[in-house]
Amino acid sequence: MTVVWINGAFGAGKTTTARELIELIPNSTLFDPEVIGGALAHLLPPKRLAEAGDFQDLPIWRRLVIDTAAAMLAELGGTLVVPMTLLRQDYRDEIFGGLAARRIPVRHILLAPAETILRERIACREVPPDLPDGELRVRQWAYDHIEPYRAALASWLTADAHPVDTSSLTPYEAASRIAEAVSAGTVPACDIVQTPEPTSETLAAGVLLFDEQDRVLLVDPTYKPGWEFPGGVVESGEAPARAGMREVAEETGIVLDDVPALLVVDWESPAPPGFGGLRLLFDGGRLDSAAAGRLLLPGPELRDWRFVTEEEAADLLPPVRYARLRWALRARERGAAHYLEAGTPVG
Repeated sequence: MTVVWINGAFGAGKTTTARELIELIPNSTLFDPEVIGGALAHLLPPKRLAEAGDFQDLPIWRRLVIDTAAAMLAELGGTLVVPMTLLRQDYRDEIFGGLAARRIPVRHILLAPAETILRERIACREVPPDLPDGELRVRQWAYDHIEPYRAALASWLTADAHPVDTSSLTPYEAASRIAEAVSAGTVPACDIVQTPEPTSETLAAGVLLFDEQDRVLLVDPTYKPGWEFPGGVVESGEAPARAGMREVAEETGIVLDDVPALLVVDWESPAPPGFGGLRLLFDGGRLDSAAAGRLLLPGPELRDWRFVTEEEAADLLPPVRYARLRWALRARERGAAHYLEAGTPVG
């Protein structure tokens, strides 16, 4: 089972190319995530919809895309062809990472016509006649997203996806190129960490590392949304502190010589689709400038990392995770660990 994800600017011809592609790849099925966006317009309250300028900004849309793709492949097998523009790298990582967690590889294709050709295609794009003001809104939406598309090309998209220049290609010709590249293995599966989806409560160990200015290290994992502390799930039979040390080495390249001291034990309540569990934070100590300079560049594990002050962390971490950090820093100052429940001290 595999996913062929066709990315590109709005108006690049993804859907028409995808329809041609399923005729060329044996046992393949079309899955258009636009359908989920349309369903959410009927399912969610208008106020919630108004808060998101784009249905891609709704976490429920991204979860449903992952779950629906996985369910379709479980039902049908073969290859799922998905035409959908993804211009935000964190959304790409969340969706592709969620599929990878289900052991579903993603082959990422980018339709990349020249911008002049793209603008011509947007101008000639067919619009449903029954859509009020459809011609103006649909075309303007595509034009408005050319600049974000340029920004994605400049920062991550070209290096991440297999580009196909469709400037002079018909949708069938573009599909033929894609089918040939997929069959020949020239489009590798995306290099993204496969983190199994939890099926019950988990025990996770994080390690706080500090620079010479006592700023704390935060990382931005590719396999889930949001900033986090270095660390991960404790494996069966593994000591939590040792698990934190292992994860630090895997994610950052930093090898800790001493077992870190416990700072916080926090019980995270279940919040569907998550199961919650115990979250431990340990003190990994201060890194000198030489050690900090050996931090690995972002790769399959991490999109980014940075040292931040406590105040700067407030803008990056979810509230409960930030509360966990605050109490961990107080425990470090006082030399006594704290027990928390959902980020709040108990006892």
